[in-house]
Amino acid sequence: MSFLYPYFIYFLLPILFIIFGLLFIKKDSHQHYFSKEMMEKLKVNGHSLSLRTRNILFFISAILIVITLAQPVIKDGSIEIKAKSSDIMIALDISDSMLAQDVYPNRLELAKQKALKFLKEIADERVGVVAFAKNSYLVSPLSFDTAAVSFLLSQLDTTSITQKGTNLLSMLEVVANSKTSTDKKYLFILSDGGDKDDFTKEIEFAKDNDIVVFILGMGTTKGAPIKLSNGGFIKQNGVILISKLNEKISELATLTGGVYIQNTTSQKDIMAMLDEISRVSEKKELKAQEIQKYIPLFYYPLSFALLLILIATSSLRVSSSKVSHLLVLFIVVFVNPNAKAGVFDFMDLNEAKKAYEAGDYEKSAKNYERYANESDNAQSYYNTANSYYKQKKYDKALEYYKKAKFEDDNQKADNLANMGNAYVKNAKKDSLQKAKESYEKSLEIKEDKNTRENLEAVLKELENKEKEKNKDKNENKDKQDNKDKDKNEDQDKKEKENKNKDDKSKEEKPQDKESENKDKKEEQNKEKEDKEDKNKADKEKKDSKSKEEKEQDEKQKSKNQNETKPQMSDEEEQKWLNKLNLNQKTYLYRLNKQNQNEANIDEKPW
Repeated sequence: MSFLYPYFIYFLLPILFIIFGLLFIKKDSHQHYFSKEMMEKLKVNGHSLSLRTRNILFFISAILIVITLAQPVIKDGSIEIKAKSSDIMIALDISDSMLAQDVYPNRLELAKQKALKFLKEIADERVGVVAFAKNSYLVSPLSFDTAAVSFLLSQLDTTSITQKGTNLLSMLEVVANSKTSTDKKYLFILSDGGDKDDFTKEIEFAKDNDIVVFILGMGTTKGAPIKLSNGGFIKQNGVILISKLNEKISELATLTGGVYIQNTTSQKDIMAMLDEISRVSEKKELKAQEIQKYIPLFYYPLSFALLLILIATSSLRVSSSKVSHLLVLFIVVFVNPNAKAGVFDFMDLNEAKKAYEAGDYEKSAKNYERYANESDNAQSYYNTANSYYKQKKYDKALEYYKKAKFEDDNQKADNLANMGNAYVKNAKKDSLQKAKESYEKSLEIKEDKNTRENLEAVLKELENKEKEKNKDKNENKDKQDNKDKDKNEDQDKKEKENKNKDDKSKEEKPQDKESENKDKKEEQNKEKEDKEDKNKADKEKKDSKSKEEKEQDEKQKSKNQNETKPQMSDEEEQKWLNKLNLNQKTYLYRLNKQNQNEANIDEKPW
């Protein structure tokens, strides 16, 4: 038994002892005026509880309530909880065309509402946000903190990115650079599609990078003009432009394995999109955590405390002997420091026994093992070992058989016999020898038919193994003798061949002298060639050194010229900063290359 919140005991019990100690020490008011002899004469004998007895009952009930607050429990194994996610990136179009009011209040605000609803429904998934127009920026990386992601998404507007336009390819590059737990990447786009007619590049890029695209089309096919903050409308060549929903963007979704849905005034479009994403996406395990299970026991001390409070506050006649019996029970159950087992350990043992009889040896082993480690009880170690033996975990079984140290001879013999069985099943080196020793020790204590038969079987097996070893030794000796004979024969053959070679060499001596003279002449010619090569190498080194010196002089001159160049003025620096589009909001991070401004007469100013 253990406590989930033991600090209640540490802090409240000392205060209780101090308060009730002062109550017990304090004298009653009438004791100041009357002596004990007078009080005994005036006192009416009865069977009701005295004030002191009631205080003791209140004191015990207070202790039990503190124990209840500390939450006494029994461990009941653990549960492994796994977190899985398919990792979804949300891409929000924040170009000026999203300010069109063909949907209420406008496309951008409606898209943000849809995205926030989407985040509420997938609280268990990792979600990231990308904002895009002409260029794309990472607003939030993949995170389980949907509240923070929702806050960042709600702050987006058309001023978050200064360069206008709709470039889906740059947004796909940002998603491709993001790290996900799965091989495939799942992208949810909320956009009006821009003005592009051909999305082949985007489709090819998405397929090459395993990006599955889901698109919620924002706007209507009729379209609407784009209202500016000053009350006017966006114009091109003096004509008010009408922005319409580009339905050709649906090809990007359908050809990459995703789904295209046009927005509706209700939330049905988001719920349908959620169903499609959950159907297509693959979830991967990200982390796992074990949570301990407990059997609560707080109701035992609480019920006992309520019973004592009921007795203390009632007008029933209760003898002091019955109260003392209750106090003794309380001391034995909750206060006795010499008790090895917990208060409710019998429940663990009963549960373990039932599990063993039902064949659930794993659960039985856990309960017996927990009790054995807490109480150091030999019988519990023995039962734990038997449970592991039934699971065929013979190493663990032997570990607990060795810990079971019985004083009774019969129990010792049984433990040694079971240990021998575990050694035989373990089938490791020297396990049979150890099994033999265990069986012999068991039989010395108590004669048993089954143990004797097991010992005889082990002895026969050991004899067979010794015979096999002797056979192997004899075979190895024969092989070694044959090898030695072969070696001697080979040496004799080699000696004969060497003798024949010596005889031939004597006959060929005059020819060797002529060959030696030729070798000397060739060596002299080689020495001359080596000297010539060295001289050439020295010349080449000198030439390379002179070239390096010249190059160093030229580098120093160029450095001096750069130092004398005038620095960039503040106005020019500001122009470059504007061109590089560095004035965006600080929580946006660009992960792809900046798209340069291209001179295009037909490009629309949104």
